[in-house]
Amino acid sequence: MPHTPYAAVDLGASSGRVMTAQVTRDTLTLTESHRFPNRPVRTGDGLHWDILSLYAGVLDGLRKAGQIRSVGIDSWAVDHGLLDADGALLGNPFHYRDTRTDHVAEKVWSAVPPTDLYATTGIQYAPFNTLYQLAAARGTAQLAAAKSLLLIPDLLTYWLTGRQGTELTNASTTQLIDPGTGDWAYGIAERAGIDLGLLPPLRRPGDPAGDLLPHVLAETGLTGPVPVTTVASHDTASAVAAVPATTPHFAYICTGTWSLAGLELDAPVRSEASRAANFTNELGIDGTVRYLRNIMGLWLLQECQRAWQETEVTPLLDAAAASAPLRSVVDAGHTDFLAPGDMPDRIAAACRATGQPEPRTRAETTRCILDSLALAHRRAITDAARLADREVDVVHIVGGGARNALLCQLTADACGLPVVAGPAEAAALGNVLVQARADGVVGDRGAMRQLLASTQPLTRYEPRGDRSAWASAEARVATS
Repeated sequence: MPHTPYAAVDLGASSGRVMTAQVTRDTLTLTESHRFPNRPVRTGDGLHWDILSLYAGVLDGLRKAGQIRSVGIDSWAVDHGLLDADGALLGNPFHYRDTRTDHVAEKVWSAVPPTDLYATTGIQYAPFNTLYQLAAARGTAQLAAAKSLLLIPDLLTYWLTGRQGTELTNASTTQLIDPGTGDWAYGIAERAGIDLGLLPPLRRPGDPAGDLLPHVLAETGLTGPVPVTTVASHDTASAVAAVPATTPHFAYICTGTWSLAGLELDAPVRSEASRAANFTNELGIDGTVRYLRNIMGLWLLQECQRAWQETEVTPLLDAAAASAPLRSVVDAGHTDFLAPGDMPDRIAAACRATGQPEPRTRAETTRCILDSLALAHRRAITDAARLADREVDVVHIVGGGARNALLCQLTADACGLPVVAGPAEAAALGNVLVQARADGVVGDRGAMRQLLASTQPLTRYEPRGDRSAWASAEARVATS
């Protein structure tokens, strides 16, 4: 019988949501209680998250959810808040797209060469990794005053419960965790001059994180006690936990602002070939490794929509479907596309630089983006399977991009593999399933996935056409 629902706080780069779920051993229903915007704010010292607004959205969502059995929080990775000795926040957290980390990596590498970093942490290079953010903050008054560092979900959990901890799946993205041991990479931190004493003890998905504080109960109208459960607090880790796979030979693509494409493994792959291919080994539930590559994802289209002042995506996708395929493609993982602003012009410039036709219309630009994403998905899955020595017979697309039928079909065409799309709210589902498992309602990881496969709407896309056109397009990107 359904009981008091679980609540998932799921924070994305453009919006946050509070979802509630009724879970039994054979039923799973998810309902959105509240959605709120996530609007970064640029101040004189850089680009920040408006963390107080996000926290207010969380409280509003819990109030609208009504009585809940427990709550878990997931969000994007790497970003964090610094707290003083009294536990007060020392300023709004920086946004990972802020430019203060530009060229910081080279300074870190002078103390810890990238080969050493990868051999220990298995984390791909990205300029916004927490390691580089802390290196960029060295010598600042804020870091000097800091007594603790909390990743974004841990910060919100602290405000709800008054208890500090560091959730492991999110900590694994900092480039300060050894994925083989599941513990801090103490030698790397020491060589890089990072004080691991700032980070509270590690927690794992399923661990209790405390109960809602009295003033939180009063603010939300909830009756206590209401426990907060540690979930896989990196949203991709929660999303991968919600992949409805029924066979072991699957690849996944978590799509949204980013596309995270890869495999679920039992052990990290930290070879030099893996480092050169820029794959990352992040941790998932049950000690699994999320072996994946970061791709810019639908951020490219979102930024074009912002430039065009176009709020509706369906007309763009319909026009793109009618446009010539693979006319122009770009490297969807290139850091040239990381910063906000002028995305249509940057895409056109990338096409021009590689001798390809520049997109002339919004439809052509949209088709270029979707073709490029499908091509990047193909490269990531092919490379991951080769480097991990794994077979892949199906690709699961979860997250917001699962609703994009054109992208799903193009990915199937590019990979030459069937694509199963859904669930779209994978991060929230993974969040509540970890809570339900900690509560004894559902079983192991396999049982969680069987429940998802039997209860969630899924769409299957079979590959079409000749893959040689994709191979030709891949050669164009390889020469860029």
